[in-house]
Amino acid sequence: MRTKHSNHTNTNTNHRRTGLATAAALAIAALGLAAPTVQASAPTAAAPDIPVANVKAHLSQLQQIANANGGNRAHGRAGYKASLDYVKGKLDAAGFTTSVQQFTSSGATGYNLIADWPGGDTSQTVMAGAHLDSVTGGPGINDNGSGTAGVLETALAVSRAQLKPDKHLRFGWFGAEELGMVGSKSYVNSLSTADRGKISAYLNFDMIGSPNPGYFVYDDDPALEKVFKDYFATLSIPTEIETEGDGRSDHAPFKNAGIRVGGLFSGADYSKTSAQAQKWGGTAGRAFDACYHSSCDTSTNIDDTALDHNSDAIAYALWQLSAGTTTPPTGDTYENTTDVTIPDSPGAAVTSSVSVTGRTGNASAALKVGVNIVHTYSGDLVVDLIGPSGKAYRLHNSSSDSTPNIDTTYTVNASTETANGTWKLKVQDKGPQDTGYINSWKLTF
Repeated sequence: MRTKHSNHTNTNTNHRRTGLATAAALAIAALGLAAPTVQASAPTAAAPDIPVANVKAHLSQLQQIANANGGNRAHGRAGYKASLDYVKGKLDAAGFTTSVQQFTSSGATGYNLIADWPGGDTSQTVMAGAHLDSVTGGPGINDNGSGTAGVLETALAVSRAQLKPDKHLRFGWFGAEELGMVGSKSYVNSLSTADRGKISAYLNFDMIGSPNPGYFVYDDDPALEKVFKDYFATLSIPTEIETEGDGRSDHAPFKNAGIRVGGLFSGADYSKTSAQAQKWGGTAGRAFDACYHSSCDTSTNIDDTALDHNSDAIAYALWQLSAGTTTPPTGDTYENTTDVTIPDSPGAAVTSSVSVTGRTGNASAALKVGVNIVHTYSGDLVVDLIGPSGKAYRLHNSSSDSTPNIDTTYTVNASTETANGTWKLKVQDKGPQDTGYINSWKLTF
């Protein structure tokens, strides 16, 4: 990730899942991709587990390249070209069609590597990428060997599976990101308006193995954000909106060109807060990556667990976004995907709101209420739907059920409620020693 020049905070109101297949279908529909072609009886193939040992083996190779080339893999240096040659060799052997794009920056020749997996509808291209260069001051193993290796190993998993996606898959490794995203700007600028329009989504992975990691998801596009947050919900890992890297990595040129972007980030030189340490582990008051842009950003500067989870999330997103989906639910849907923490008992109830407008008459006698809550003990929860009139409709009672999480759709007779207005999901924890949050919920009329 390039050096930060300014900070700003984004707000976001979108996230999570109501069952992975449904979440992926909604996300893909929101992206405006092709109409679903796979029936419910033929679900999308599950993404593979990405072996973290393989990802770390790539990092070891990048470290060796830096060691042999003055300690870095920076733009215009021999270590960068050797890194590109390593990645390209792996992809060529795996059956990808690769191309190297040249550009000039700071008086030196730079290179981007683009790899296309054969097949799929090229008018709907899903692209994943990472910057390949380091700063001159170190080998750049977390920044950004981690993203480079995670994307590379996912591409190799595509080859191993001989995946036949409905959408076209493309991968990119960009040069001179540390000088101001020069390589990715060059790539985007080289595309015609028509070719830019063929990229349905660009997913960016810049630092995914920070040693004191956080789990941050880009919030630039709600549908793409939701895909990643859905994945982490299956691991009961809460995420946060990514703000530290806004505009500072290779997604920015794509976004500026009108292409939808998403991605993951495990933190750079910001300090982890006490609240973040409580939910993610690690050390509060210490930077997510204390070796950021330093000589100590070596192969020992990696958290294996974060690297593993984020690499698996890359594969999950690409498998979902590039494949046909099950038929999405019919009806108009109103959803809130903002995470809301549920206080442990005896904490107060919390609510999440959905505003419904533009409808006529009353709600349905069979209103569908999709609820996804990540929680350690579902039996401790009481969940109500609150209609615009203030009337409560009990969805879930506390019980002795010891299973985690709630991920289901309830049917409610809400025919006495006007459809328009503010609807709320109200949740309270009735038992001690729990953690959890409202992941998402929706109304389908």
